[in-house]
Amino acid sequence: MPDQRAEDEENPPTVIAVASQKGGVGKTVTTVNLACRLAMAGYDVAVLDLEPQAQAGSALGVELTGDLIRRSLGLVLQHTVQNVPSAAVTEIMFDASEVLSQYEDAGKLFVIASEESTMTAAQNVFITQPFTATPTLRRMILSQLTGVVDCVIIDTPPAVSSLNALAIAASDYVLTLCNPEYQTVKGAFLLKPTVEAMAELTRGECTPSYLGSIFNISNPESKRTNQDVAIHNSMVRGGLLPFVTDIRKDTRISESYLHKRPAVVRYLKHAPGKQYTALVEEILERIGSPAPEWKVAAEWAESDVEAAEESVDA
Repeated sequence: MPDQRAEDEENPPTVIAVASQKGGVGKTVTTVNLACRLAMAGYDVAVLDLEPQAQAGSALGVELTGDLIRRSLGLVLQHTVQNVPSAAVTEIMFDASEVLSQYEDAGKLFVIASEESTMTAAQNVFITQPFTATPTLRRMILSQLTGVVDCVIIDTPPAVSSLNALAIAASDYVLTLCNPEYQTVKGAFLLKPTVEAMAELTRGECTPSYLGSIFNISNPESKRTNQDVAIHNSMVRGGLLPFVTDIRKDTRISESYLHKRPAVVRYLKHAPGKQYTALVEEILERIGSPAPEWKVAAEWAESDVEAAEESVDA
């Protein structure tokens, strides 16, 4: 994994959206862990929270209450699309680098935070706008964050919405997630063509690329079920380009939310940290190489499940 920033500070940030049209797949947890791991490698990273529930900010210790609501991204989006003077993105974002204080060579970590009422209002405003307003967030990122951060990771709402369209249009790359539940695969299949259609819908202004799918909250190999295998294999056969690294079910990942420090920060040398590190390395490899050269997860054999079940029965 690269461990230093690009020398050209005029390069625009790389923007990655973590998206799915199904809730509960782990978008927020994935967003903050990927962002932290990139920052731990020396990159300056901004977590951009488009989710009205504002969980990405909360996971990093940023919550907008009282007067801080004025620093909501939702408020800035409303003002921007309505041509009302608003604060710059750099004026509303929070420096959350303290989360990484135990890592001496870490880059900076910022949060561009959400708040429920203002982000919901922003969503309603964009519903009434023509599709020409969809690149609004991308324009904001390119004009205001170039030279400020190396990477922006966007946490998105769990449904088809105007905010989801903003996130996809703003992105260079889009990741999706599936869990060991059949309905999550459908959400991923619906997302991919949306990404591929964005260039035409925005007349070439926004050209996001689908980067792949993550099998999240998966069972360890010794506990895989036939459903696990069927879902994983449908991801492979359906062209969702699953990463080789899957993120295993682990209570340390979920409980880290309470500590305001993602699992990759708290458990770098343990299973959660190793998995997110390997996943980030795969993501960077895909970004840096043409799609035909990507390493994609192979299908799993049902015989492995049968063998595991036989060992338990024995």
